[in-house]
Formats: sequence, structure tokens, C-alpha cells
Amino acid sequence: MGNIERLEAILKHKFKKPELLHKALVHSSVNPHADQNYERLEFLGDRVLGVSIASLLYRIFSHEPEGNLSQRFTGLVCRETVAQVGRTLHLGDFMIVGNEDIRENESVLCDVCEAVIGAIYIDAGVEGAINFVNNHWRELIDRNVAPPKDSKTMLQETAHVKNLGQPVYRLIGRSGSEHEPVFEIAVSLEGAGEVVGHGRNKKAAEFDAAAKMLEQIS
Repeated sequence: MGNIERLEAILKHKFKKPELLHKALVHSSVNPHADQNYERLEFLGDRVLGVSIASLLYRIFSHEPEGNLSQRFTGLVCRETVAQVGRTLHLGDFMIVGNEDIRENESVLCDVCEAVIGAIYIDAGVEGAINFVNNHWRELIDRNVAPPKDSKTMLQETAHVKNLGQPVYRLIGRSGSEHEPVFEIAVSLEGAGEVVGHGRNKKAAEFDAAAKMLEQIS
């Protein structure tokens, strides 16, 4: 059994076009051409994952308000969670890379996992993608009976208890490519200084900054 067949067994998805799965595993260090590595599939898979998780949460937690669903959603699509799923699927073992050191890199594992979702979406449509996400995220969804509090909410509550005022967020920079931007957000608290967070969108960068500030004031 070849690598593709072994990975298909782990993913619980048999590809009609196995070349899609192969492309989802190719890092740009091996092939810098966007149409020959996972970057375009990762772009697609990121969006498909969001729709799939939102659809599952809408159906599973049918009586929860939007705010609670948003908190659940944020935790399930963040880089750490997606990379965790990637590790569970042993994606690092199957990646085609030019540098062995990146196989366990959290950001790369997240990207490859999203690329695999993009490949499944092209191969099997929306239902195929949602089924895959349900298979591999459902345990994480069911684990939290109550919606988790995100780092921004926790920071606001902690700052109130410590009489530090309201957190103030501001965008201080943006780097990376159009396809993979990195945002820099600073959060400040009266008497606690300022810390900087990073993320692939402004919201993710705010959550990262809030988490770092929480560590600083705890």
C-alpha cells in the first residue's frame, strides 16, 4: 500500500482524484509554483473548514445564541486546534517537504490540514467536506458542553476584576503575502503596558494579543 492509500485510510476518504491529495501534501520548499503545492488548496480549505464548522455548530447547538456559537467557532478553527487535528491524522509523516524540520511546525501542519480539506471539497463537494470535518472535529465539539470563553472575553473580565480598565486594541502592522497575510495587533491596559499579537486575520491577532496580556497580568 502506497502513502496515498495509507493516508486515505486514516482520513476515511477515498479520493476519486488522488492527485488532489498529493498536491495537498506538497510544501512550497519542494515546489514554489502555487499551482503545484498546497497553498491554493489551503486557501480554499480554510474557507471550507469555516463553513463546515459553522454548519455543524448551527445544527448541534440549535438553541444557543450567536455569541456562544462564535466562541465555539473561534476555538475550533484556530491554528492550534487545526494543527492538533493534523497531528492526529499524522499529516507530518506524509508531507512532501524540502526541510525535514518543518514536519511538526504548527503553522505548516495547520496549512496542510486545511489543504486536505480543500482537496476533499473539490473531490467530493460540500457534503464530503462536512462529513470529513464531522469525523475529525466532532470529539472536540462534544468535549465542551459549555461554550469556551475566548481570550478577549477572559481579558476583559480579568481586567475588570483587577481595576485595569478596558483593553484597547490597535492595528500596528501587516506583513506577508496577499494570500497569507500576518496581522500585528497591540493591546494595552492601564498600568499593565502593551503586548503584541499576531494572526492570519485581525480577529486572530486580537485573540493572540489578549492571550499574551492575560499571561502578563495573571
